[in-house]
Amino acid sequence: MSLKEGELSNEQIEFFHREGYLIVENLFQNDDLNALRRELADGIDEKIEQLRTDGLLTETYPSEPLETRLVKIYRDDEEIGRQIMYHLEGYGGGGYHGKEMFNLIQHPNMLKLAESILGPELVSSSIYRLRTKVPGDKMKVVPWHQDSGYFASHCDSHLILTCWIPLVDVSVENGCLEVIPRSHRVGIVEHHKCADRHGYLVIKDENLPESEKPIIAVEIKAGSVLLLTNLTAHCSLPNRTDEIRWSVDLRYQSAKTPNNVDLWPEENPADYEKNLEIACSPPEADFVVHSNRNPEKVVDFQGFLQRREAFYEQGYPKEKRWQPENAH
Repeated sequence: MSLKEGELSNEQIEFFHREGYLIVENLFQNDDLNALRRELADGIDEKIEQLRTDGLLTETYPSEPLETRLVKIYRDDEEIGRQIMYHLEGYGGGGYHGKEMFNLIQHPNMLKLAESILGPELVSSSIYRLRTKVPGDKMKVVPWHQDSGYFASHCDSHLILTCWIPLVDVSVENGCLEVIPRSHRVGIVEHHKCADRHGYLVIKDENLPESEKPIIAVEIKAGSVLLLTNLTAHCSLPNRTDEIRWSVDLRYQSAKTPNNVDLWPEENPADYEKNLEIACSPPEADFVVHSNRNPEKVVDFQGFLQRREAFYEQGYPKEKRWQPENAH
């Protein structure tokens, strides 16, 4: 399914709510994604130069493109490769905060798409993620889960829209996502924290939502977007190619959904202590990205950085929702 200027049709919206996912083709032009790709390549250059200066890296493969440069470095020295990747991703993939990432979050097509489903009062959050699926890296294989498994339980009844955006063409071979259609209809299911799955939450096979429709392998081109509800069960496959599968996932919600957009930890310490009941994914910073009612609340890039830093620096424990289990 494609769309005009980001606005979904009634048929697309109906499909999304019925099936729990929607593939939107050609949402972005190459130039829309190339800016972020260049910014990521610059970040890689920055870390590589630091490691070279420190005498930790000699072969830097400067002529290799974004898809293969880190693959070669990983194969020479996996630990050095992980240092470069962590420089970009941060913990769990949510550490990247470059200007082009922010521009993607606020891209007019993204906002129009989100507005089609959630309405014009839009909140995004720092639970966006940069995904770098390195070939053969088992830590990048994400098991079956629902995004709500990572959120506070008081948000289970709210729609939080995941927009998964590949920066390269994705296929079964390079680790695309798999989705269980209509799995969102059963609500939240039991998850476990499994040590043998690198700290990911996991839905055991016996707890996977049943569906009369087959599992979908989402093979799409760069510039397309996969939409998911926060209750849609999905996973990602291993990357069996010789190139990195780069992707981004962004999240949007209605301003009516619990959020902390009016909260600053250092200014409202009493309210901040109650933040587990205010936001869906504390201690991540929520921020307004579109509003007809209060346009002055829409953040610019500096406001985005300030909110991220304030919440990151403060920190506090999340709801302990799922029990650990050592085997899956």
